[in-house]
Amino acid sequence: MNTDLLRAHTPACHDLIHFNNAGAALSPQPVSDALFEHLLLEQRVGGYEAGEASLSAQDNFYHAFGRLLGCNPREIAYMENATRAWTLLLQAIPLVHGDRIITGQSEYASNYMTLLHLAKTRNIRVEVIPNDSNGHICLQTLQQKLDEDVRLIALTHVPSQSGVIHPAAEVGKIARKHRIFYLLDACQSVGQIDLNVDDIGCDMLTGSGRKYLRGPRGTGFMYVRQSTQDYLEPPSADLQSASWTRKDSFKFRDDARRFENWEHYVAGKIALGVAADYACDLGMNIIEDRIRLLASLLREKLRQMPGVEVHEQGEKLSGIVTFSCDGKDASAVHQYLREHHINTSVVRHQVNQLDFSKRGLPDVNRASVHYYNAEQEIDAFCRVLSARL
Repeated sequence: MNTDLLRAHTPACHDLIHFNNAGAALSPQPVSDALFEHLLLEQRVGGYEAGEASLSAQDNFYHAFGRLLGCNPREIAYMENATRAWTLLLQAIPLVHGDRIITGQSEYASNYMTLLHLAKTRNIRVEVIPNDSNGHICLQTLQQKLDEDVRLIALTHVPSQSGVIHPAAEVGKIARKHRIFYLLDACQSVGQIDLNVDDIGCDMLTGSGRKYLRGPRGTGFMYVRQSTQDYLEPPSADLQSASWTRKDSFKFRDDARRFENWEHYVAGKIALGVAADYACDLGMNIIEDRIRLLASLLREKLRQMPGVEVHEQGEKLSGIVTFSCDGKDASAVHQYLREHHINTSVVRHQVNQLDFSKRGLPDVNRASVHYYNAEQEIDAFCRVLSARL
């Protein structure tokens, strides 16, 4: 991996240290170019006309994600964001009174609140599987909780509040054995972990463009296995998702685009396809190794600093590193780093109540590295942080 070239494709690297990739990564120049070029085309010729002229670039989105996830392009749909994708799929699953949904302790806040709303409005039961001593969803407990009432397992692959990587493929084996729908939130894993939906065994997968994929904000995607699509009923229809066949009837598309809207962010869709191609061209296995190396180095250096506690445990961890500084408010540490041109994030207890209450954590700091970051940036980060302790 030519880090110098990758950093040259990322102009902001010259001005700051960006350790907030789990929030929104810096886009590489080819992705930004694709975005701006289409916006300029819309400015010159009009939105509809630009859309017609860019049909090939739009279609590339589906092929790029098919390549990224190891699936058929017909199993991919473009979404405004990952939460919208996740919610649409949840609403499409045929749930009835008394059905149960199994989720994990690390579930993303928006996902879990949607489950709570579903439980309240449709009399669905939601059960949370605790994590084991390594922070992974407890597979033994998961298997014990399964019976004929369980209709869905909903799992967040890599939590936004922790560097843990949940055993998604092992959960997939359990879901297939019991013939249960399996929905995986891959917001934090897509773009940093080499994913193959057949290896994982999920029926549905959702993700965001702005995080480790390095795409634009306001973009996302979903994967829906072809054999699952006929069991799902999209909650709404429009001219993209369906055809108006007669005055009193319509028919949904026979691919994952049955979940799309006709009106969407065309420039973002094109640029997100370029981002997926960019990752594939670099090689997801290479990307994964590089991120893991940098994150491991950062954790090691933080653990050596007096007064700093790193909250991840286990051997196989992601590029997300969470930590606390003794006697220091997480927001104050975050602001101090920002003043020194270092971007990080704060993980709030309020939006991670299932996990943080179990682990006894308050708000914590989060540094999330990407392959374009450099070892020298980790050294600089630690020097700046140590001056605050």
